[in-house]
Amino acid sequence: MKGRSMHLISRRECAFLALVFLYSFLPAVIGLLRIPELVGGAAIIPPNPRAVIDPLPIALHILASSIFCLAGAVQLLPSLRQARPALHRMLGRVVAAAGCLSALTGLWMTVSYAFPESLQGPLLYGVRVTFSLAMIAFIFWAIVAIRARMPAAHRAAVLRAYAIGQGASTQTALFLIAMALTKTEPFGFARDLLMVGAWVINLAVAELLIRGIRAMPGRPAAISGGS
Repeated sequence: MKGRSMHLISRRECAFLALVFLYSFLPAVIGLLRIPELVGGAAIIPPNPRAVIDPLPIALHILASSIFCLAGAVQLLPSLRQARPALHRMLGRVVAAAGCLSALTGLWMTVSYAFPESLQGPLLYGVRVTFSLAMIAFIFWAIVAIRARMPAAHRAAVLRAYAIGQGASTQTALFLIAMALTKTEPFGFARDLLMVGAWVINLAVAELLIRGIRAMPGRPAAISGGS
């Protein structure tokens, strides 16, 4: 089955998957490396006091975000969707559930963890709350839209939710660039701006993709299966 599925995916789609997996690799691996610390083992990476005090939301967030970003990329493949609609629908339910859990745990951590000002100021706090709720709303709207046979609205909602969910990947990229240029890790308002800027960039790219797909004549409709 795996070989047949891979045969159905075009080279362009394979390249897309490879790029998304590579882009998601660093934040996903960093998150997964924190799991031993969360279950009481030795810290592999520098310990996080908030994770030790209340490990449940961050553990759920790491796992849900990894599933959403990696499995969500598979949902964006038109060839697989057309050739395996049942698999697409089943995986869509998993991705939708993982996305909602990722957003809810992100919201949970934002409002319950005591972040120092250097790691989360008022700007970042407000944006985190807003985008967590927006991600959940987009996922639910994607489900409603596909059930109502509105594939264009479904597609747009999926891309916007995925753009928010991939925020950590773009944040990691921006942090690496900033640290390479300044030779120091950003904190305070500069850090907040980088974090927020990552979501803005992702959503801008999503909007460009949505407009580009709408402008393509004869483009097949749905992208992801939340139904």
